Amino acid sequence: MKILVIGSGGREHALVKALKRSESTSKLWCSPGNDGIAQDAECVALGSHEEIANWCDTNAIDLVVIGPEQPLVDGLADVLRAKDMAVFGPSAAGAQIEASKDFTKKLCDQMNIPTAKYATFDNADDALAYLASEGAPIVVKADGLAAGKGVTVATDEETARNAIIECFDGKFGAAGARVVLEELLEGEEMSLFALSDGTRAIPFAYAQDHKRVGEGDVGPNTGGMGAYSPAPVMSDTLCAKVMEKIIQPTLGAMEGLNCPFQGVLYAGLMITAQGPKLIEYNVRFGDPECQVLMMRMKSDILPLILACATGDLAGHSVEWEDDVAMVVVMANKGYPASYPKGDEIEGIQ
Repeated sequence: MKILVIGSGGREHALVKALKRSESTSKLWCSPGNDGIAQDAECVALGSHEEIANWCDTNAIDLVVIGPEQPLVDGLADVLRAKDMAVFGPSAAGAQIEASKDFTKKLCDQMNIPTAKYATFDNADDALAYLASEGAPIVVKADGLAAGKGVTVATDEETARNAIIECFDGKFGAAGARVVLEELLEGEEMSLFALSDGTRAIPFAYAQDHKRVGEGDVGPNTGGMGAYSPAPVMSDTLCAKVMEKIIQPTLGAMEGLNCPFQGVLYAGLMITAQGPKLIEYNVRFGDPECQVLMMRMKSDILPLILACATGDLAGHSVEWEDDVAMVVVMANKGYPASYPKGDEIEGIQ
């Protein structure tokens, strides 16, 4: 099969390596890719959705795997499917469950999915009044996409107040035009991934990632500073409960909204004393979690991805190595705020 992977990060490099191992892969491209990915796939610079679709048509691409959330939210999968191409990743309508935290919270209300108490605001005054009534600790979230950096876990009211004001002052652009204030859940955080073909879903794997920038789980949230898999806090019994109480009702609701979800659904969970609760959804593999999952995967990933893209997951399952995998992220000083970019990475071949 001829395959195009969309993206340029560690997640896409991990996917490229996994797809390269498949005996069914005949040729791999990645757009835009990076210097590391170029060792495993041919990198190609493509721009608009139409340019990507036309390139795929010209090169007889059999499958497109979309890595990051932004092209999914922007409707790349829709453009490709309109040209009868097999795509791994949800439609723009399906991607709403990551693009808007308020959308997901309302879906949880509708389907009785366990999650934190919340309220959504489109202006600072009302949000600050709610904060004054609820107090701290509290979680402040930009409603839209903020690359994993739009969440503040505030242990005091001053921190929460500043986070609310920063959102409405434009720190996260349009993503912060609405703000979700959420109860702080106590427990251990987990990432569970499920594959869906639009109707069926199978559990893929679970991992634990670490979002705060500092050693000892301190400092602001980032896009992820490291991850490991498997994670002892999750069990097969607990996984089955999450699939029954959280994943399946979500997929049923999306199908009921005429936007069946095809791709990978990543549930950020808090394992509380009352059981697992949903923190938020992502509509793609996590980065860095994808890196550890692809290292542990014993099954050929290509048939699974293709089954999601073509609506035929029936009979599929996933096998894993027993080994533990871990990734640690290195970032320039200053991250996740402003930091120097373009520095050369040395000492690797």
